[in-house]
Amino acid sequence: MDSQIEEIKSKLNVLDVVGGYVKLTKTGVNYRGICPFHSEKGPSFFVSPSRQMWKCFGCGKGGDIFEFIKEIEGIEFGDALRLLANKAGIELKKENPKVVSERKRLYEICDLSCSFFEKQLGNSAYGKEAKDYLLKRGINEDSIKKWRLGYSPDTWQGLSDFLVGRGYAREEIVKAGLAVQPASRQGGSEKGNNPYDRFRGRIIFPIFDLNSQVIGFGARVFKDADKKETAKYINTPQTLLYDKSNILYGLNFAKVAVRKKNQCVLTEGYTDAIMCHQAGFDNTVAVSGTALTPRHLNILKRYSDNLLLSFDMDVAGDTATKKGINLAESQGFNIKIADTYAGAKDPAEIILENPGNWEQSVKNARAIMEFYFDSTFAKFDKKDPKGKKEIGKIILPAIKRLQNKIEQSHWVQKLSEKLGVSQEAVLAELKSIKEESVYSNVLLNTRIAEIKDVLPAGRKKLLEDKIVSLVLRDPGNLNLIEESHHCFFCDKTKNLIENMKKNSNDPTAVLASISKEELDGLSLMAEVDYQDDGPDEIQLCLSQLKDIELRNKLVDLSKSVKLESDEQKREELIKEFSQKAKELHQV
Repeated sequence: MDSQIEEIKSKLNVLDVVGGYVKLTKTGVNYRGICPFHSEKGPSFFVSPSRQMWKCFGCGKGGDIFEFIKEIEGIEFGDALRLLANKAGIELKKENPKVVSERKRLYEICDLSCSFFEKQLGNSAYGKEAKDYLLKRGINEDSIKKWRLGYSPDTWQGLSDFLVGRGYAREEIVKAGLAVQPASRQGGSEKGNNPYDRFRGRIIFPIFDLNSQVIGFGARVFKDADKKETAKYINTPQTLLYDKSNILYGLNFAKVAVRKKNQCVLTEGYTDAIMCHQAGFDNTVAVSGTALTPRHLNILKRYSDNLLLSFDMDVAGDTATKKGINLAESQGFNIKIADTYAGAKDPAEIILENPGNWEQSVKNARAIMEFYFDSTFAKFDKKDPKGKKEIGKIILPAIKRLQNKIEQSHWVQKLSEKLGVSQEAVLAELKSIKEESVYSNVLLNTRIAEIKDVLPAGRKKLLEDKIVSLVLRDPGNLNLIEESHHCFFCDKTKNLIENMKKNSNDPTAVLASISKEELDGLSLMAEVDYQDDGPDEIQLCLSQLKDIELRNKLVDLSKSVKLESDEQKREELIKEFSQKAKELHQV
């Protein structure tokens, strides 16, 4: 197995693997980008082609291509091994038992089901009707193959029986989201007592992860679509593989183009995304049965900060779409809205009518603030006091969300002019508006979850690593670390510092005590960020370590004070607490 791991590493470049997920910029011999594992404004994520490793100096995560895939995909080593082996074109000779996981079985079920649906589209009578429907909608043969479109037969257990015949249990088919367990096992209904197929008599749109593996399905009715009791679209429910709040349809095909064009076109429907790609707009994705979520935005942030939206937006409404856009604004995305033709048609209809019209829609896209102004002033009478009030209620919160004060001032001035009121009045109303709790709370919760690895324990390790890296680069910096500082370090760092001082004339002995992975990470840290300010950086790190040590001590003392019943000892603890608090203030 080890030889296969090395073979995979020899065939895959860390730059290509990581670059498939993160937008990277060359900086010297290394590459830099925004870390996909925690929220940050400045890039602290580095990739070293020479060392074949990656490292974030913000959250501390790092490693080789296997560690990256495990982190970014949220999978175990066995699944990462299989995924990278496929990418490298290597057939795993002998599978590790750990590789044969529940997740792997679900991947197999989804892919086999996709093939089943594809075959039904071309071979069955109703499947041919479904294919004709797709062709009439403008989706050509090449797109049908590329997106692996299919048809689910209108039978209760056609797919389930096929999968059972291939060795999969009905319980596994339910876990994959492809079958539904009947509410009651009693009675002799047409469904029977076994789980029945979720998708029946519908066009199937497979949903892929970033590595083009099928993880779920969207299903569209194409006959009797006008019946009220028939849902137009149904999707795979939440499964071990599929989470709609974490998936953007078509991003597997679009990610390279999004990064290259530095813009992502975002639509609402599967057909919209397919038709856009077919028309040459291969930087297009679609939300998968949900509004924009914080996780969608975190994923998109890896590739581009520029979004072009083709959504049906009601500026006066409190819709999920509008909340998603507000959240994107608060995360610093540059947002444009695509113009539409003939009564707000969707991209698929515009492209079917004339692809050139969609090209103009994209070309003439308006900035989000221009869209708010144009659509809001078209909806209300700016001469009527009530109309002015309604216009302010919609536009002022949008201005409030702008991060740049100069940009804010520009739109305040424009709103003042269009409403015919003073800028002072507009600014007074602007100040009275509170941050919109809906998106700010969601954003706050997201950031809390994302920075869990940069809380004191993780922060302490980063500071210790930084000191060690600076000493490795210039052993003369060892003189700045006094014995009184050793209490700030963990045992491992303390032993390493002592070893460096003891063997200051024998670097080989010091390096032998550090693993290759650790040494690569420390060397990269010293290489990418710190030039001539080593001594100052070490002093700053020592000061921050002292701060962490004091804060931890204060927490412990506070707990001891609450638990101490002896009044004299309690007074002594309070006195010590006050002294440590003064020291903290002086750090």
